[in-house]
Amino acid sequence: MSTDDQGHGDTPDAADERDPPTVLAVDDDQDLADTYAIWLRDDYDVRTAYNGDSALETIDDSVDVVLLDRRMPDMSGGEVLESIREAGYDVRVSMLTAVEPDVDIVDMGFDEYLVKPVTREDVVDVVERLLARADYDDDVQEYFAVAEKVATLEAELSPDERSESDEYQRLTDRKTELEDEVDEELMEMQDFEDAFREIEG
Repeated sequence: MSTDDQGHGDTPDAADERDPPTVLAVDDDQDLADTYAIWLRDDYDVRTAYNGDSALETIDDSVDVVLLDRRMPDMSGGEVLESIREAGYDVRVSMLTAVEPDVDIVDMGFDEYLVKPVTREDVVDVVERLLARADYDDDVQEYFAVAEKVATLEAELSPDERSESDEYQRLTDRKTELEDEVDEELMEMQDFEDAFREIEG
């Protein structure tokens, strides 16, 4: 529960008790969504939604991270993601799905892509990584998202498939462009080496 409503002011104690980050777990498998909530609830304010419409009704500006299933009835995770981005929510999104990634992910606006089954450690780690990026500027956040897609496709596609894919080539070209734009800022980040290692494997 929030302590901000209790009128204590900006004291050290109040700062220590400020609300935790908010995570929205979206999956039409209710048991899975509830499991993610159990895994995260000790450290985060976790909301759950069991379909796309509910997710869009539940999200607001206080949500920091969305864990989003891709294959859902009525409204797919891709459609939910598109609606989130069109609404302008400044939120980090990880697809968490059984759908193996292909070049169709190139234009999707997610930050991370995890393939089920996942462990508690997988879910906790991805939330921590995404929260760590929350204060980066737009170019740096885009760089990490593009680098994640490149790494994901390199793990899934053969060298021949990558060489024949215009989408993959466009993605790697964009990564190179962003590296040039954000190189100085990235090198100034004390935690850049660990964050980069997470993406590059």
